[in-house]
Amino acid sequence: MDLEIDKAVVKRHSVRQYQNREIEKSLVDRLNSYIDEINRESGLTFELVLNEPKAFTGPLAHYGKFENCFNYIIIKGPSGREEDVGYYGEKIVIFAQQIGLNTCWVALTYSKGKLGLKLKKGEKFYLLISIGYGRHRGLPRKSKPMEKLCTAKGEMPDWFKNGMDFAMRAPTAINQQKFMITLLENGEVSAKSFVAPCHKIDLGIVKYHFELGAKLPIKWK
Repeated sequence: MDLEIDKAVVKRHSVRQYQNREIEKSLVDRLNSYIDEINRESGLTFELVLNEPKAFTGPLAHYGKFENCFNYIIIKGPSGREEDVGYYGEKIVIFAQQIGLNTCWVALTYSKGKLGLKLKKGEKFYLLISIGYGRHRGLPRKSKPMEKLCTAKGEMPDWFKNGMDFAMRAPTAINQQKFMITLLENGEVSAKSFVAPCHKIDLGIVKYHFELGAKLPIKWK
């Protein structure tokens, strides 16, 4: 039985060490079906690569402590879509957690030259998401206090607090949490990121988490 999405958000942690085990075909089929859906919705290209041992060889992978990382998702698309990469990529990450797989966003610790990338004209390679059966469930990340990550004009309603609780669980590059979410006087919500590695991708991830926690359609300002 699939994990409920709220529980998947809480249980999901970055995993870099995987079991030497192929992903079951039934899960591969479900994952590819969901990726196809996300590709249509986003206009980006997420591509699942299976049983490919070359990308995570070399000193960078060793530095990142990746083990048995033979499966990953390549993310490509037009330039300037970093926030969408984070938003839609995290949808796939949470779905993977729901069906019993573990993941990690990977920006640097792989050998790009070994990916065999085929880019169309005007297409950009962004990064990878490793995926598979983790040797462990990962560890919770430390978070900054909520008051350091959000502001509110007036009293903070429960839906906003719930959104922030989920946003604080969002993975960000080197756990930097370089974002600020603001509840405006008219009840609308704005979000911004501060210059840091992968901060625009991180902001997309954070926005998706906030929406899941708030359980309301958010029109971001």
